[in-house]
Amino acid sequence: MPSCPESWRKYESPTAQIRSLLFCLSAKTFPATMDEYTRFVDWDKMDATIQTQDPKELICSDFQEFKQLARQGYWAKNHSLRAKVYQKLIGNISCRTVTPDANVYRDIVVKIVGKRNTGTLPWPEFVDNSLVPNYCLNAEGIGAVRKIICCIANQFPDISFCPALPSVVALLLHYSRDEAECFEMVSRILACNDPSRRLIDQTFLAFESSCMTFGDLVNKYCQAAHKLMVAVSEDVLEVYSDWQRWLFGELPLMYVTRVFDVFLVEGYKVLYRVALALLKVFHKVRAGQPMESDNVQQDIRAFVRDIAKSVSPEKLLEKAFAIRLFSRKEIQLLHMANEKALQQKGITVKQKSIVSPGRQNVHLAVHAENFKSEIVSVKEMRDIWSWIPERFALCQPLLLFTTLEHGCSLSRFYSHSEGHEPTLLLIKTTAREVCGAYLSTDWSERRRRGTQLSFFGTGECFVFRLQPEVERYEWVIIKHPELAVTASEQGTKSPQVSSVLSSSSIHSDASDRLSPFLATRHFNLPSKTASMFMAGSNECVIIGGGDGQALYLDADLNHGRTSHCNTFNNQPLCSESFQISSLEVWGFKDTMSV
Repeated sequence: MPSCPESWRKYESPTAQIRSLLFCLSAKTFPATMDEYTRFVDWDKMDATIQTQDPKELICSDFQEFKQLARQGYWAKNHSLRAKVYQKLIGNISCRTVTPDANVYRDIVVKIVGKRNTGTLPWPEFVDNSLVPNYCLNAEGIGAVRKIICCIANQFPDISFCPALPSVVALLLHYSRDEAECFEMVSRILACNDPSRRLIDQTFLAFESSCMTFGDLVNKYCQAAHKLMVAVSEDVLEVYSDWQRWLFGELPLMYVTRVFDVFLVEGYKVLYRVALALLKVFHKVRAGQPMESDNVQQDIRAFVRDIAKSVSPEKLLEKAFAIRLFSRKEIQLLHMANEKALQQKGITVKQKSIVSPGRQNVHLAVHAENFKSEIVSVKEMRDIWSWIPERFALCQPLLLFTTLEHGCSLSRFYSHSEGHEPTLLLIKTTAREVCGAYLSTDWSERRRRGTQLSFFGTGECFVFRLQPEVERYEWVIIKHPELAVTASEQGTKSPQVSSVLSSSSIHSDASDRLSPFLATRHFNLPSKTASMFMAGSNECVIIGGGDGQALYLDADLNHGRTSHCNTFNNQPLCSESFQISSLEVWGFKDTMSV
């Protein structure tokens, strides 16, 4: 394997390991012709532009340049060049010591398949009735997909759930000289042992966690689309659980290969980006139009299949990379938090009898018969519930404190709220205005600095108003990541490298708790005002800070103030000075046994 050029050495850090696979490409390493890679392809079905054989060379000694070449589709119209790029990228994946290779395939395929017709070979259970795209393969190629997956099942007994695998195999057959070569490439992807890289989900726990994580990202980055999904779908997570199917099943070959080009260079985060972009395009194109069916899940699938009517592959990737997502490590922490929540509920394998663990119809969480609030209606509480993180979505609202029952006492507010994480604060003013806050952290954290008033919480906190109109304000860094100073701007080591990326920081030694998702220590913030989430003392409660406070409540829980603040970049949530008519604190009751 060629060594990395010296100019790439600076990227050989934990962060770079997440972001890329490093190697040197040269035109001298591409002696192959297209004929070597046509065995499984039905060229009559292929787009003519893909058959173009531009006499391109690929000489690149800079990683950033190479990443841009991948995004721009430098090798997209040269079939053999793309094949060699894939082989080099996949060949450079760090794998387990014993990883099945082409020779293993040649040894086992006859024993496993024998003389049976490939069409009669049963799919392994981990495929889970997945859509198996043909991707313009010929009859031999279609049969080869099934043979390779059966051999994968033989060599990888730990795989329990991997619905994306048929698509990956079918795609890589386009760039393989024989079945054995394709088998080896797929095996290397599955056997990746680099702890900083995530490629294909291979268990139900990993897959379901990724669906919940995608739902969280939609909630933060595609709020208009998310609002539509909540309105028209009986099971929102079921819609979001299709996100990998959109990419590895419904998306046409010309699109999925472009996604795969970048995925092999930049990693799993690319898949989230593209799926978010697809949902954004769907919402934009269908905005104001009636659904083509009464099933939005089927509508999105059909839309993705016909995506060429709406956007080109290049435009889709452009939209995907215009979405300013969290860092890879931050997304990993979110995924781990979702995974931990599933484990705590006892959900680690797919069971037909079990209720889908993530966000279903909010009617399941906020029951009209059981829910009673003096501040919000059932519908309004359901709207709020659609904003909360996926890992709390199946919890039911649990009333912890209300001024009407417990009195206007800040000490009782704390005593009833402490021990619960997260909590929801609801306020109704004497002018009938309604506002509140989702608070990520236990109020007991306020005592860590004794009697000194200090802020705590994470970037999952948000504030909102419901009356006179609905508006939600999230942490300012989510919509404006440029406000967080990067390591390169400061000329110092990034906190993502120094704290978040170290395995010891992901879990705390004391309690084995996950490092909180969107904890402020993960970011180089320009000032503390960008992270003043929540604070409390015997004299007041404060939500949001910096040039004002989103909410300030006095010790008697009688009067309050609201204004713009830097933490949430919010407008006043109600009249700037208000009198409290009633105040409630809600917790989250887990409805599933562990």
